[in-house]
Amino acid sequence: MKKLFHALGLAIFALTQPLAAESGVGGVSYPGGKGLGAGKHVVLLAGDEEYRSEEALPMLAKILSQTHGFKCTVLFSVDPDGTINPNRGESLGKPEALDSADAIVTSLRFRKWSDAAMKHFDDAIQRGVPVVGMRTSTHAFDLPRSSAFVRYNDFGKKVLGEEWVSHWGNHKEEATRGVIEPAAAKDSLLRGVLDVFCDSDVYEAYPPADAVVLVRGQVLMGMDPKDPPSARENQRATDKQKQAVNAPMMPVAWRREVANVSGKSNRVLCTTMGAATDLTSEGLRRLLVNGVIWGLGLEVPVMTDVTLVGEYHPSHYEFDGFKRGVKASDHDLGR
Repeated sequence: MKKLFHALGLAIFALTQPLAAESGVGGVSYPGGKGLGAGKHVVLLAGDEEYRSEEALPMLAKILSQTHGFKCTVLFSVDPDGTINPNRGESLGKPEALDSADAIVTSLRFRKWSDAAMKHFDDAIQRGVPVVGMRTSTHAFDLPRSSAFVRYNDFGKKVLGEEWVSHWGNHKEEATRGVIEPAAAKDSLLRGVLDVFCDSDVYEAYPPADAVVLVRGQVLMGMDPKDPPSARENQRATDKQKQAVNAPMMPVAWRREVANVSGKSNRVLCTTMGAATDLTSEGLRRLLVNGVIWGLGLEVPVMTDVTLVGEYHPSHYEFDGFKRGVKASDHDLGR
C-alpha cells in the first residue's frame, strides 16, 4: 500500500509540473500551450559570431512559448559533440525542425550551410512562412557558388529588404535610440512599443519602396541612454555623399510582404537592431514578439506581455566572445 501511495504521489507531482524543454544535439524545444500561439510552431535560428544570438533567441523563445503558447524550437551552430559554437558557420543543428515551422526568427551571419540544411530552410520559405530577421540577418548567408541555394546569399536584399552596407553609428561607441516613424505610429506592429534603446549601433540601410518603415535609429553621442543625439556627419556608402547622421535617421525596423518563387508570399519584419544586450529593452522585445504574431496573421495585443521568463544576463557583443562548453540542454526551462 505504501508503494502504491508513493507511486500515486510521484504521478501527481509529475502532472503538476510545467512541461520541460526537449533538448537534442544542436537544438532546444519549448512546448506550446494555451494562448494566441496555440498550435503554431516558431523556429528560431541562432548563428552569428558576434552579437550572441545563442543567448538572445532562447530567451525570446521562452517568452513566445511560456507566455503566449507557441511551440518554439531554437537551432544552434554546434561542434560535433553538440557544444554550441557560433563560429561554425557550416553547422545547423536539427534543420528538420524547419519542416513544421509556421514562422521563422533569424539571427544569422554569413552561414555556409550544406544543401541538405538549406533545403529545409528553402522549403519553409516557399511555403510562405513569415520571417522576423534580426541584425546581421541582412547578411545571413555566404554560400559557395557550388551550392544549389547560392541565391540565398541575396536573402537580406531580396527577402528582408537590405543587405550589409556599413556601420552608420560608430561601433561600440555610439548607441541607438529607437524613434517611432510618425506615419507608422498606429501600425499594429508598434502596439506597446513605447521605448527602445540598444547599445549596438545603427546600421546604414535603405529598405525598398514597398517596405513600411516602423522605427528609425537615432545615433547617440555615447553608450548611455541619457546621452544626447550625435551631430556629426557620415559618408553614405551608396553614393559617397556626406550627411548628418541623424538627418535623416536611418531606418532600423520595417515590414514588408515579399512574393517568393513558388507564387506565395512571406510577411517580413526586419530590424537591424538585435544584439543580445539590445533585448534587455522591453520595447524591442515587444516589437519582435509582435512581429511573430503579425506575421502569422493573428491579432496583435494592445500591450503584448514580454516579461522575461527566468533570468537574462546577456554577454556583451564581440567576436569570439561566446561562452564555451554550453550545450542546447543548458537552455532548458529553469536552467
